[in-house]
Amino acid sequence: MRQRADAERVVITGLGAVTPIGNTVDEFWNAIRSGKSGVGPITKFDASQFTTRIAAEVKNFDPLTYMDRRDARKMDNFSQFAVAAAVEAARDAGLTDGGVDPERLGCILGIGIGGFETIESSYYNLIQKGPSRVAPMTIPKLIANIAPGNIAILLNAQGPCYSLVTACASGTDALGDAARLLRAGELDVVISGGVEACITQLGVAGFNVIQALSTGYNDRPEVASRPFDKDRDGFVLGEGAGVIVLERLGHARKRGAPIYAELVGYGITCDANHLTAPHPEGIGAIRAMRMALTDGGLAPEEVDYVNAHGTSTPMNDPIETMAIKQVFGEHAYRLKVSSTKSMTGHCIGAAGGVEALACVLAIRDQFFPPTTNLNEPDPECDLDYVANTGVPGEVRVTISNSLGFGGHNGVVAIAQYRE
Repeated sequence: MRQRADAERVVITGLGAVTPIGNTVDEFWNAIRSGKSGVGPITKFDASQFTTRIAAEVKNFDPLTYMDRRDARKMDNFSQFAVAAAVEAARDAGLTDGGVDPERLGCILGIGIGGFETIESSYYNLIQKGPSRVAPMTIPKLIANIAPGNIAILLNAQGPCYSLVTACASGTDALGDAARLLRAGELDVVISGGVEACITQLGVAGFNVIQALSTGYNDRPEVASRPFDKDRDGFVLGEGAGVIVLERLGHARKRGAPIYAELVGYGITCDANHLTAPHPEGIGAIRAMRMALTDGGLAPEEVDYVNAHGTSTPMNDPIETMAIKQVFGEHAYRLKVSSTKSMTGHCIGAAGGVEALACVLAIRDQFFPPTTNLNEPDPECDLDYVANTGVPGEVRVTISNSLGFGGHNGVVAIAQYRE
């Protein structure tokens, strides 16, 4: 691996999580290590008339742990999740102790959809009760940029603050964009990652009508998300937030911040092919992975682990497998590949942030996360997917793939920190 000049190195100094399998980083990671499923019957609304009646919901989340009641009432769920994860990450990184110039502290989050819950409730009030009954905070609650805005207000982040929207690649692209700003010397610290909360009637119905969601496991929700398995039948909708504090190496050293790992590479492409289907030859995913490796000065043989996009859909899994084999050649059969969506479901805009967390923690603990519910692999999916049980091993370099509707492809390479 080519090591950049210290002034261009971007390290990871804080982690925060709100997920279907845990509302802190420790809870999330312990669940990953044990192969715990976050999928269950939908409780947020009556799903009895839906063809999909299961989802990976965030559970036992109390926003008042992170904010006062007045602020919580002004936020849609996705903003609450983002603030909660950002607070954990900021505390973890020591940002709440001072030592950071507010003008050089930014916040960039990936958000695929935004405030679906607010849109639905406000539209109901409009139709049923009239325009005067639309809640005053409707627009500020639903707009996608409001999550990083709320974080910036809370943490006094006066640098660039915005949302990045590239569907399921949003969280990964936010991390990549943040790293570029840090390398350019425009900022010292960026709070980044992804967030989403679209387990709503409109969200589930919308994905159902395009036949994207699993419908065959309503009576066995814990096994519904089964990436690379021959019996997969669609993804399971998830929600949550994965937030990472990225920091210029020199700045982190100066303030004595903990360093988990280093974000060494980023690749971004577009298939330019289809609104919802990946390119049949995986050309965009291949290019994005190669770009991330090149950006990080990495040879394919240096990568130990791929956190795959691995949606559990008939189309994605074999095409992504093919793309990995194109990029890594024979080494594809030696590295470990897994999809943590088998446990968290597909968290849409949050997926890239949550899955980057898994990569960082895999490096920290030298542990390969499993792909659960993988009982009989699809014949076209013939790599080592760490089936059902995670395993210890040497994890020096990881990549995380995010491939979204619209043909968006984002890939980050995260490596062990070396002096």
